[in-house]
Amino acid sequence: MSLEELLAFAGRHLYLSLGFAGLTVAIVYTEIARLFRGYKALRPAELTALINRDNALVIDLSASTEFEKGHIPGSRSVQPSQFDPESKLLANAKALPVVAVCRTGQASADAAKRLKKAGFEQVYWLDGGIQAWQQAELPLIKGRG
Repeated sequence: MSLEELLAFAGRHLYLSLGFAGLTVAIVYTEIARLFRGYKALRPAELTALINRDNALVIDLSASTEFEKGHIPGSRSVQPSQFDPESKLLANAKALPVVAVCRTGQASADAAKRLKKAGFEQVYWLDGGIQAWQQAELPLIKGRG
């Protein structure tokens, strides 16, 4: 296909072409923003390596009943309504790797953003949350921890 044919197609299908251009710009913007946000998404295998290698602090933002049904070994339960980057639990961890997790990955991404703004150096969140952890067939512990 030549450039002339491409321009002719774009002229005949203006809305389709504008939609395509808009989506392209949105995807590029999202990917660039992801590079500069200061915290990183982890897959379950990467989280396992970070826990084993660097003794990462894992903060689970699930409701207490969900936490008791199953959580990542060694994780600490923090209720979303009580999450505070300046709390005693987190105060001594500013230089350590801190990983926020939740059931689906939504709340933990927001928590990671708050941790980074509070001055934490190594901030991560589990992409896909506990659901992704389970899909990777990694173990969960039941009870209060």
